Amino acid sequence: MTEKPTEKTLVTWHEQSVARPRGCVVWFTGLSGSGKSTVANGVDAKLHGLGQNSFVLDGDNIRHGLNASSEILAPIHGAEFAKRFGLGFAAQDREENIRRIGCVAEIFCSSGVIALTAFVSPYRLDRQRVREVVVAGGSPIDFVEVFVDTPLEICERRDPKGLYQKARAGEIKGFTGIDAPYEAPEKPELHLDGAQPVEKLADQVIAFLTNLGKISQA
Repeated sequence: MTEKPTEKTLVTWHEQSVARPRGCVVWFTGLSGSGKSTVANGVDAKLHGLGQNSFVLDGDNIRHGLNASSEILAPIHGAEFAKRFGLGFAAQDREENIRRIGCVAEIFCSSGVIALTAFVSPYRLDRQRVREVVVAGGSPIDFVEVFVDTPLEICERRDPKGLYQKARAGEIKGFTGIDAPYEAPEKPELHLDGAQPVEKLADQVIAFLTNLGKISQA
């Protein structure tokens, strides 16, 4: 049987008529329970207090809509649609999850917003691809990788969603840090000690962004 040739999608890039100063993408990565979302929200609050435009793109929140699972999509769009477009947590699903949010983060950045993304994003290659997308639209300082480095035992002790307990019991398969790998950043722009107080960690991020020139002075 002859395979049907892939149909070409005829799309072209349309240049924007308004040039805006770029924001940046601050990419928080680390194990579940490392404190990524908490630190990102702490930074967001501080940026808001400084009059900066920022927004947190949280891994769990994104999976309620843009990157929803088959289980969420099926009742609305049907089983076939859900199977094709729903995302789980297998390696390819994680890859697509990060690809999509990377594109969204770049849109935020190009509009002048400081996008704070909090995703486990366990694979170096996926994070590097996002970096390349963001940097291609601006400059190397537009992407800031922040490794929230929290020991597994602390993450398990926190276990805010009870996920580690379920993974240890075999109720969740392919859980990062238990039976799926986490590839820590080799040269992140910021390496945070996740065992430290959130306020201190948020201040470190604010100081870095200030030195980078991404926080405008009033």
